Amino acid sequence: MILTALDLEYQAIKEKLTGLRLHRHPQGTLFEVGRLANRRGRVALAHVGKGNHSAAVLAERAIAEFRPAALLFVGVAGALHTHIALGDVVVATHVYAFHGGTSEDDGFKSRPRVWQTSHAAEQIAQHLHRSGSWADDLDPRPQVHFGPIAAGEVVLNSRLSEHARWIRDHYNDARAIEMEGAGVAQAGHLNRALPVVVVRGISDRADGTKEATDGQQWQPRAAANAATFAAALAEELSTEEPATRSTTMPETTRNIATGNARVGVQAGSVHGGVRIAPETSQPEDLPQALAGFRSSLWQAWADGRLDEATYKAAEAELVAADQALEAKSAERKNTLTLALKKLRGLVGDLADLAAQLAVIITLAQSLS
Repeated sequence: MILTALDLEYQAIKEKLTGLRLHRHPQGTLFEVGRLANRRGRVALAHVGKGNHSAAVLAERAIAEFRPAALLFVGVAGALHTHIALGDVVVATHVYAFHGGTSEDDGFKSRPRVWQTSHAAEQIAQHLHRSGSWADDLDPRPQVHFGPIAAGEVVLNSRLSEHARWIRDHYNDARAIEMEGAGVAQAGHLNRALPVVVVRGISDRADGTKEATDGQQWQPRAAANAATFAAALAEELSTEEPATRSTTMPETTRNIATGNARVGVQAGSVHGGVRIAPETSQPEDLPQALAGFRSSLWQAWADGRLDEATYKAAEAELVAADQALEAKSAERKNTLTLALKKLRGLVGDLADLAAQLAVIITLAQSLS
């Protein structure tokens, strides 16, 4: 999953992808899903806007929708040290949310929050940097810097302002400053420590010269450099093998139940308690059921069980079903049912999708 805050950052990533198709979240968020240019990894891309708050909300939405292996936030930032050049790339080792604090009679006391990049993801990024192959097509070749990034809710464009002094006094190891990294890092942390990597191209020096550097087109140049590194990193992350695999043979357990007996749990060793719950009830809300099916359809395509042509045709029928459901005409029930039956014909070979559709068609036929 790759997220960006600005449209120029979005376009820089989009240029690295092929076979893009639109994916609409039930709440209206639009994603584009495609493959890296070498076809080795699938990527979902979204534009979340500026600020940690919107980044956190939409990162959570993206994680729930796509269940990605990793989440990258890619864009531009301001450099906080003179040795970092315009166009260089900064990869966060950890992210500071620097606005936290308490205001007391004797001044403002910092209460920062910090999220550290996962060790495995950072190691892969460091190895990619050392190999140097990611930047073969770039001239001049940007440097890559690893270190902390400060994330707040203001654009810093001064060396003399109160915010500038605050950053210098309390976060003087931060390499760059931006506005979304903390929100994305929090979303990853709350989703079973999903690996999150913030990759930023340096477009200004956060020193009052931002208008001049923007006029010199450093934003698109910095975004392109960050996108190039991020695409190479996404490729490495998508092909990475699971960190641990079982090396022992599974235990064999023989089922000796006879007659009308039913087996609740069949296992060799059980560590902890066992709870047998009734089957989950089927969804009763048709829009909810369609949204769930759309996620299942995407996952089937992502797993390679559904080819691209079939996926595209199925998405078209889903859009037709959504439009029919929203219509107020007397024919909406027939139109909706027809779209669902066409959809069933496209995915009928996949038992799990066919079962979901059977429930949805039943709900559709019960419409008044």
